[in-house]
Amino acid sequence: MKTRQQGSVAVEFALVGTVLISLLLGITSFGHWMYTLEMVTDATRAGARIAVVCDLSDTAIRTAIQNRVPQLSLTNAQITLQYVPSGCTKNTCQSVSIGLSGATYSPWFPAAAAFPIPPFTTSLPRESLESVNAAGETNPTCN
Repeated sequence: MKTRQQGSVAVEFALVGTVLISLLLGITSFGHWMYTLEMVTDATRAGARIAVVCDLSDTAIRTAIQNRVPQLSLTNAQITLQYVPSGCTKNTCQSVSIGLSGATYSPWFPAAAAFPIPPFTTSLPRESLESVNAAGETNPTCN
């Protein structure tokens, strides 16, 4: 009777193990997705913070956002930089808004399909809007 049961443990492990491994991969993939969303949120916050203390449309703004989420390979077209009111100068701007849209998340698990990341926007009230202050001191954030 014992010889008929020898392979049953291996078969049971294969069935249960497949479900367990799939569940662990799903949990890990979801965690990575949430981590990426947090990185995108942080990138828009950092971009808005840089935008309010650097010159209007400084290249450091987009570069900082792109460097914070390198796995998304963001282009300049996916990052929107808006000063309110439209067409304002450093003396007349009231706020700065940074948005990120059109990005696609590619899961590290190859069997999963890529899908779009929802748009993110962060707005802050204006501050200096200049990379070099009146005393001639350079803002290190803008370099």
